[in-house]
Amino acid sequence: MNELTLYHFMTDKLNLYSDIGNIIALKQRAKWRNIKLNVVEVNETEGVTFDGCDIFFIGGGSDREQALATKELSKIKSKLKDAIEEGMPGLTICGGYQFLGNKYITPDGTELEGLGILDFYTQSKKERLTGDIVIESDTFGTIVGFENHGGRTYHNYDTLGKVTHGFGNNDEDGKEGIHYKNLLGTYLHGPILPKNHEITDYLLEQACIRKGIPFEPRQLDNTAEEAAKQAIVDRFENK
Repeated sequence: MNELTLYHFMTDKLNLYSDIGNIIALKQRAKWRNIKLNVVEVNETEGVTFDGCDIFFIGGGSDREQALATKELSKIKSKLKDAIEEGMPGLTICGGYQFLGNKYITPDGTELEGLGILDFYTQSKKERLTGDIVIESDTFGTIVGFENHGGRTYHNYDTLGKVTHGFGNNDEDGKEGIHYKNLLGTYLHGPILPKNHEITDYLLEQACIRKGIPFEPRQLDNTAEEAAKQAIVDRFENK
């Protein structure tokens, strides 16, 4: 059996709205393709390298937890940036997405320094953007999830897609997330991967390509995943 290794960062701080479900989805869909996904929890980054890592995941957390995680991850920000630039696949959710940018501005105007790995920023407001969301993506087709965030993120990178229902990165430009090389950032909780198998398979396939191991293209039975996705789409269509 072929193997991949996933680094799960800040498991003790960043796990809002069942984000851990993304790890479960990755492990299961890897298993169905005869790939063992080894998960390494990384809560302290001193001495950490990405030499043995094939995929990384950073979940969402509160502002306080986000600030603590940013401080810890700042110790390896150059290594993380190099891994992203070299095409390592990664999924970052909400706070894990926000602090990849240059700064996070709180509702009272305080600027919190981000990792500065990518050139964007987030402005937080007291009014939260909350509810189910539907996105149309050129890469992944229909994407669904749940968002609950005060932050409004602004950037000029490629995104996951166009928001048809909900808010996305902010309540202005109608776009959601970021897609830079093989890095995906998003505000979608729920968690996102069990309902969107196309994204799960994308992360696994890119990891296999980089490692030089086969990724079986055979079609899996996605009946349950598609039903979960359609249930959210139907909520809007039946209003």
